[in-house]
Amino acid sequence: MKVFCGRANPTTGSVEWLEEDEHYDYHQEIARSSYADMLHDKDRVFKPMADAAVKIVEKNGFSDKIKIINKHSTEVTMGPDGDMPCRANILITELFDTELIGEGALPSYEHAHRHLVQENCEAVPHRATVYAQLVESRRMWSWNKLFPIPVHTSCGEQVIVPPFELERCPGAPSVYDIQLNQVSSADFTVLSDVLPMFSVDFSKQVSSSAACHSRQFEPVASGRAQVVLSWWDIEMDPEGKIKCSMAPFWAHSDPEELQWRDHWMQCVYFLPQEEPVVQGSSIYLVAHHDDYCVWYSLQRTSPEKDRRVYPARPVCDCQAHLLWNRPRFGEINDQDRTDQYIQALRTVLKPDSVCLCVSDGSLLSLLAHHLGAEQVFTVESSAASYRLMKKIFKANHLEDKINIIEKRPELLTSADLEGKKISLLLGEPFFTTSLLPWHNLYFWYVRTAVDQHLGPGAVVMPQTASLHAVVVEFRDLWRIRSPCGDCEGFDVHIMDDMIKRALDFRESKEAEPHPLWEYPCRCLSEPQQILTFDFRQPVPPHLIHAEGSIELRRPGRSHGAVLWMEYHLTPDNTVNTGLLKSAEDKGDCCWNPHCKQAVYFFTMADPRAPLGGPQTVSYTVDFHPHTGDITMDFSLSDTLDDGQ
Repeated sequence: MKVFCGRANPTTGSVEWLEEDEHYDYHQEIARSSYADMLHDKDRVFKPMADAAVKIVEKNGFSDKIKIINKHSTEVTMGPDGDMPCRANILITELFDTELIGEGALPSYEHAHRHLVQENCEAVPHRATVYAQLVESRRMWSWNKLFPIPVHTSCGEQVIVPPFELERCPGAPSVYDIQLNQVSSADFTVLSDVLPMFSVDFSKQVSSSAACHSRQFEPVASGRAQVVLSWWDIEMDPEGKIKCSMAPFWAHSDPEELQWRDHWMQCVYFLPQEEPVVQGSSIYLVAHHDDYCVWYSLQRTSPEKDRRVYPARPVCDCQAHLLWNRPRFGEINDQDRTDQYIQALRTVLKPDSVCLCVSDGSLLSLLAHHLGAEQVFTVESSAASYRLMKKIFKANHLEDKINIIEKRPELLTSADLEGKKISLLLGEPFFTTSLLPWHNLYFWYVRTAVDQHLGPGAVVMPQTASLHAVVVEFRDLWRIRSPCGDCEGFDVHIMDDMIKRALDFRESKEAEPHPLWEYPCRCLSEPQQILTFDFRQPVPPHLIHAEGSIELRRPGRSHGAVLWMEYHLTPDNTVNTGLLKSAEDKGDCCWNPHCKQAVYFFTMADPRAPLGGPQTVSYTVDFHPHTGDITMDFSLSDTLDDGQ
């Protein structure tokens, strides 16, 4: 049976209806779930997916001992005719996320103790403890605040300043979970020891009510308190002999035995405002939580003594944290990147330039104004981005200098542009709806739609774009696509087969976005240009096709191809969203930290496969102009082992 599914196309900007198999959502959910990564975690207690659990139990000979109840725990009934005949005396759960409580662990435990288990039952895990460490970090703080941006012009230095509302805004309410082990120690200064903030004993009644926990400490260094790094550990048994820790390497009891995980990482929390701290001068770090979220504050006196009103859960009221995610903040604050656009603008701007800027929440319009454009228009398609840009223009006294239009750019009229023809069309390009690198090709479709508004000899920047690829060996990320086979003595091939069927349904032919600065890998080939796109011309009506092969120059296991976009602002100035450099000898990769790259996994990788493998990777890549989709297929040749 087929069903029609509506989707907003991030590349063309249109809403389209597609005919899909009725189980498409089901297959997609399984294929992208990374369940295999959880089972590869040797420390972890887990509950398999319900629809595979029955078959796995049966295959392993436990059908007479294990009953699968396919319900949320709060819906389980008790009694002779219920799901459970009596209350349990052991509670085994896995309800945790990177923040510990973000998946509803507290209310679920609270309900279980009240309705499903005996008093004084044993719980596995037995206890969890949340830890925190206060740091100063310009890099991490740049993920939360807009920094002043200097612009060197012919009239001297101009500075783009953030609005007051943005400076005082406490930020987004959600935690930023990342692979903290990939943040260089040079990027932050430790201001406190690791502090145990609070613990939860899962064998006793748990409360989901809001609470706070304070820890007095003396800073180990003076500096600006900006960020709280946090993680947790769980003790499986009452004695704490079996422990599973999410600590980063510098705080781990045994860094050599550090277990890689992608389902549980570490947390970055931003204080509402940065505060100075002095080495040796005692202060209090306070962890607040409700039933689902954790946040932190810094206080000079004991919260218990002064009985002050505790800070509420942070909520963005400046619009910026709703429009820009954390990597986008970092991208806008990257002065080197800004200088690239400034340099390119200097080469294309003229005193009589009429500019139209098309990118979501971009500062390009301010750069164009400061660098001497006669008139600047900018288009914001959402109410949130429109309000934010109005605030930024007002803070910089440009509200009557830059014309902001709240409209989808495809719908622009001559009246919107005051009857003028555009001589310079600008884009970063960046659009909030983009998930994969090539989704920002929406700029090309906008360029095509506004063609009638471009004057003779109009310049488009970027002039062109190109799609690039490199074959890599991942240090760890391959685990999310690797079959488990056997897990702690249990045969879970049934789940492997289910995931493989879901992947074969479609996902095996699609790339998925990953921020690869968090996931170390080695280049096995040199980067190769695959497709080019000429923004100086409208989108062509015909397919853009490329096929060829990539030669592998380093030994290793070919886990997949990584793809990214490069935007050529001018012939001499390129903004790279992907591979910035690779070490010549080992091939270690350095990726753009502000962007997600696209990963096309070759197969469900087998870590035991021999080194070596294919000598070449063949590819076919097509850009479909009517849908904006890029389809691709990569195949390995001269493979030593099909499982590789």
